[in-house]
This record gives sequence, structure tokens and C-alpha cells, in this order.
Amino acid sequence: MTTAKGQFELASWNEDTYEELGSGGKLTRASVTQQFSGDVTGAGAVEWLMCYQADGTARFVGWQRVDGSVGGAEGSFVLATDGEFDGGKAVGRWTVVPGSGSGGLAGLTGEGRFEAPHGPTATFTLDYDLG
Repeated sequence: MTTAKGQFELASWNEDTYEELGSGGKLTRASVTQQFSGDVTGAGAVEWLMCYQADGTARFVGWQRVDGSVGGAEGSFVLATDGEFDGGKAVGRWTVVPGSGSGGLAGLTGEGRFEAPHGPTATFTLDYDLG
């Protein structure tokens, strides 16, 4: 496995509540676009479903598509994501969806994590194999 490191910048964030919870929490859906730099470059788009608690913390799951390059190989792939938001920082885990790669990334496998303090910039690692 090779470890890729870098960051992504949020280009857009559109979040809507689709259900208020009796506990004071809510369920939301966020459509987000990103720009990756570092060992992974390119554009990302993710759909996250979030469950907020009354205190503003949340858990989230989603599907994230990246169109760009990893380790110099170009193509696209999908990441399954899940994580937690503590009110100030989101920490998430990624797993490359098997068989989702295309082009030079057709055999991509791997997993990693990201940290996103409240704001537009997140850092990430991705342990990957190009097959």
C-alpha cells in the first residue's frame, strides 16, 4: 500500500433539513463539491446524510466521487464515507468502493481518513493500491 496525503477545499455546500426529530435533533442532506490537492488531485462531489443531536454534534454517511488522479494515475472512483462532527471538527473514514474505479484507477483499492475543522479546508490520508 502507498499512502497519499493532501487536502481538499470545499467549493460548495448545500444542506437541507428533511426531518426534525422530537429530541431537538434533525436529519439533513448535504450536497458538497470539493477540490483536491496533494497526492490526490481533482474534483470531488459528495452526498452526505447527517443526523444532528440537539447539542449540534452529528454523525454522517455518504458517497463521494472523485474525478482526477491518484499517484499519477488518472480516472475516477467512489468512496464510501462515515464519520462524526463534534460541533467544531468533522472526522471521517473513507473506503474505496470495490470496482468503482475507471481509467487508470480501474483497480484502485484502499481506505483512509479526513479531518475537517469548521471551515473550507480539510486534510486527508488515503492508503491505496492501484492493483
